[in-house]
Amino acid sequence: MMSLMVLDILLTILHLIIIGFNLFGWLFKATKKLHFWFAMVTLGCWTILGVWFGFGYCPITDWQWNIKTQLGEQNLPGSFIKYFADKLTGSNINADLIDVLTLIFFLVAIACSIKVNFFNKIKSL
Repeated sequence: MMSLMVLDILLTILHLIIIGFNLFGWLFKATKKLHFWFAMVTLGCWTILGVWFGFGYCPITDWQWNIKTQLGEQNLPGSFIKYFADKLTGSNINADLIDVLTLIFFLVAIACSIKVNFFNKIKSL
């Protein structure tokens, strides 16, 4: 049971790192190329794997939800971002709103990544 709790915490940390990198990795010269490819992998999971598992599919969320279920959590939402936002705010934020905001911010980050990687030589941090 304790090892499942530790794994749940580690997956939460991994989720937050991935989300942060997907949103801001393009800002830094050292990570801007890696960001582009990482964002493409994320997009591939959401779309290509989404054909079989549902649009927006994340294998890490799938793994974490399996662990949370074993720990006794029920009625888990479709996305980690919704889950985490609800935990942070103590409220039940509309899942559609979370999904739309997630998609908008992610697409903006991809557009920025494309711009800094392929269209100009903006000085990155």
